Amino acid sequence: MARVCEICGKGTSVGFQIERRGLAKRKGGVGKKITGRTKRKFKANIQTLKAKIKGSIKRIKICTRCLNSGKIVKVA
Repeated sequence: MARVCEICGKGTSVGFQIERRGLAKRKGGVGKKITGRTKRKFKANIQTLKAKIKGSIKRIKICTRCLNSGKIVKVA
């Protein structure tokens, strides 16, 4: 599993890119209409770094959310 955080399990998720046309109602139009939906991927921001885990230094893949919250001890 390549793009998965080893701490929280966060990975790639799927969704849609939505195409719209028309003018918004608040700008004087009749509203936006959806003209197409294309599948896309939302990739997690995964970083590879050395961390101290149970007394030993290991190279792990971790998302930036876990990194910023201080869930691991980063080794320089």
